[in-house]
Amino acid sequence: MGKDTTAWRTPWLWLALAFLCLLTYSRSIVLTHWTENLVGLDPIWYNLTGLLLHFVNCCLIVCLGVWRPLGFVLSVPAACLFAFFERPHEAVIWYSALPELLVFTFTIAALVAWMQHCQTGQWHWYVASAVAFLLALLSKESSVVFVPLAFLITGWRRELWWRLAPAVAISIWYFLSIHGARDTHLHFNDGTFSLSAPFWSTELRTIARLLGAWGWLGLLVLTLWKLDWRLIGGSFVWMIITLLPYSFLTYQGAAPSRHTYLAAVGQAFLVAAAWLTLRERFAQHRRWLAAIAVVCVLQQASYIWIFKHRQFVERAMPTERLLAAAKGHQGPIQVRCFPFPRIVATLALSVTGAPGVWLAPEHESAPVDLDFCAQPNYREAGLR
Repeated sequence: MGKDTTAWRTPWLWLALAFLCLLTYSRSIVLTHWTENLVGLDPIWYNLTGLLLHFVNCCLIVCLGVWRPLGFVLSVPAACLFAFFERPHEAVIWYSALPELLVFTFTIAALVAWMQHCQTGQWHWYVASAVAFLLALLSKESSVVFVPLAFLITGWRRELWWRLAPAVAISIWYFLSIHGARDTHLHFNDGTFSLSAPFWSTELRTIARLLGAWGWLGLLVLTLWKLDWRLIGGSFVWMIITLLPYSFLTYQGAAPSRHTYLAAVGQAFLVAAAWLTLRERFAQHRRWLAAIAVVCVLQQASYIWIFKHRQFVERAMPTERLLAAAKGHQGPIQVRCFPFPRIVATLALSVTGAPGVWLAPEHESAPVDLDFCAQPNYREAGLR
């Protein structure tokens, strides 16, 4: 009588959910299309979309506290730290990185539901986890990190392993389908991504940059006063797993900061644990601890406005110059050394109603309307 009679339903449940997601595919990944049709191209709405998703994701980090080894005592400060840490904020500020926010939303939601299923055994949490994972797959390829993270949560409870088998199978099929289409896949052919890249060195450099000064200080605090290897190890394992899909880059030695959005959860929990340790050990110096917190917030916010904002301005400058030149222009615009793909220029000009654009070859000596060949910073901004 104690036998689980719902076991046979699991594969069919996953197949039904996958079919449902395929039916709604065109409706689940067109957030940008809806935004453009509802509010046009006013940038304030795109900024608010990123901020709203970031707020939702911070709330989901709080929900990770349902897992008893973490608890809300740790997840709440971790969510607060994640909210203003500068390193992953490129994904929030840069609207083109919206898939990073969406894959975070559905992956963390899937993990929270999986935690509840592991702790309660209730099957509606299993269904919720499956739906969220499938939606994560529709958001971005890196969503496959759900599988190793779910096994990390499950631990040695082998009776739960088989319930992850459909997710494992779907992830393997997902990877093989991408690899099978590598001849026509953009990132396999534009020189930015390679399975033969030195991923371990890229991974280590990315983690070192992600931790930053506050992450390394937090690690030092935990090492000196509260040597919790489960928490420290778990944070680093989280960062390693979530950064692995982005570590096969070839165009720079560390993953761009927008790709550290999901990995930054590990950093947030590490620093949050260090903060709780300091508050417990130096309870009589609460004012000093509050001052440190204020300095941390100001330093992170100022970095975004002083350094990161300048990078975004530089990245947008070629397109802004192109749009300025298009005003009152008749006929195609001749541009040399435009640092972005032709489609970017074409779409940008379509906004202004310009009739078209022609990107002149770099060796051509004919007069052009815009020449970016002497601006190496533009090319660098276009790659990052």
